[in-house]
Amino acid sequence: MALRAHTVTSAPTFHSRQFQRPTFPPTTTLRFRNSSPTRANSLTAEQVSFTEEENSLVEALIGIQGRGRSASPQQLNEVESAVKVLEALQGVPEPTSSSLIEGRWQLMFTTRPGTASPIQRTFVGVDFFSVFQEVYLQTKDQRVSNIVKFSDAIGELKVEAEASIKDGKRILFRFDKAAFSFKFLPFKVPYPVPFRLLGDEAKGWLDTTYLSQSGNLRISRGNKGTTFVLQKKAEPRQRLLSIISTGTGVKEAIEEFIYLNQNIGELELQEGEWQMVWSSQEETDSWLENAANGLMGTQIVRGNEQIKFVVDAFLGLKFSISGTLVKSGSRTYDVTMDDAAIIGGGFGYPLEELGSKFELELLYSDDKIRISRGYNKILFVHIRTDGLKQK
Repeated sequence: MALRAHTVTSAPTFHSRQFQRPTFPPTTTLRFRNSSPTRANSLTAEQVSFTEEENSLVEALIGIQGRGRSASPQQLNEVESAVKVLEALQGVPEPTSSSLIEGRWQLMFTTRPGTASPIQRTFVGVDFFSVFQEVYLQTKDQRVSNIVKFSDAIGELKVEAEASIKDGKRILFRFDKAAFSFKFLPFKVPYPVPFRLLGDEAKGWLDTTYLSQSGNLRISRGNKGTTFVLQKKAEPRQRLLSIISTGTGVKEAIEEFIYLNQNIGELELQEGEWQMVWSSQEETDSWLENAANGLMGTQIVRGNEQIKFVVDAFLGLKFSISGTLVKSGSRTYDVTMDDAAIIGGGFGYPLEELGSKFELELLYSDDKIRISRGYNKILFVHIRTDGLKQK
C-alpha cells in the first residue's frame, strides 16, 4: 500500500479501524510482600533526611541521566538555582575542618562532565558505573581519591591524590597514583597516567561551598570550573534509578519501592514529557512494534486526555503514535493508540494499520518518576525530562 503525505497538526487525527496487536511473551507479575524487605541493597536500608532547601536540590537531581551529561536546559536551571540557594545558606562553617566532610561520597551531578580530568571524561557520564570521592583530612596522610566502581563482580578504578587544607573551604591536591582493582585478579593494574610527568596538570583545588549539617549533602567547585553535587546517602528514588542503571536486581527493587509506597491513595497521570528508562519486556525484532508499544523513546501526556509516543528514527525522522486516555479507576486509564505516522520535515506518513487498546495502571507517580503497567501488562519506569514545566 502506498504511503501518502499529510501535514501534521498539533491535534492528532483519529481513524476507526480494526486493531492488530502484536504478540509478546508473558511478563513477570510482581508480588507484594506482607513484611518489610531485607535485601542487602534495600531501598530502606538507610533513612535520609534533608532540609527544605536541600530537598529542592535532590528533587531537581532525580531523573537527570549521565550525572548531568544528558540534562535538559530546564533541568540544569533547576539544579543551578537550588545550588545557589544552598551556597547562600553556607551550611557547616569551615567544612574542611569538620569531621562531617570525612568519608566516601557518591557523585550525583556534575557540570561539564565531558571535560576536566581523564576520570571525568571517561566514566562520569556513564550511569552504569558508580562514581565516588573519598575525603580524609583528619589524618597525617591527608588524601582525596576519586573512585569509579564498575560493578561488584568486576571491581573499581581508584585515582588518589595527596591533599592539604588551604583554608576553611579549599582543599589543595596533587594526583600521585592510580590503579584498577579487578575482582578476578589477585593484584592491582596500574592506571596508565604518568602523574609525576604531568607537573602542574596533576595539581588542583576543590572548594566546598556547602556542607549540610547532617553531613549527607555536599556541593563543591573545582579549579577547572566544574560544580559537583555529592551525597553520602541517596533517597529511595535515587537508589531505585541507580539500580536500574546497573540492570541488576531491577524487578526486586521496583517491587520493594512499590511496597513502600502502596498506601499513597489515588494517582493521576501527570502531564509532561516522560522518558522510558526500563521495561520488563525485552524489545522484539520489530522496531515499529517496540516504538508503538512504548518500549523505547518518549511519552508525552497532554492535559486534554491525549497521549503520544515519540521515537527518534533515523536521518531526522521520528515515529509518532497518538491516542486518547480516559480515567477508569483510582489508578487506571483506558488508553487507545490509533494515529501512527513517520514524521519528517513537518509532514507525516501514516501507518494505517498500527494501533492498540490497553489499560494503563499507575503503581507510583510523582513529579519526577512514574512506575506503571501498560500494554500487555508490561511494567515501565519513566522519568520526567521537561522539569516541572507543563506541556
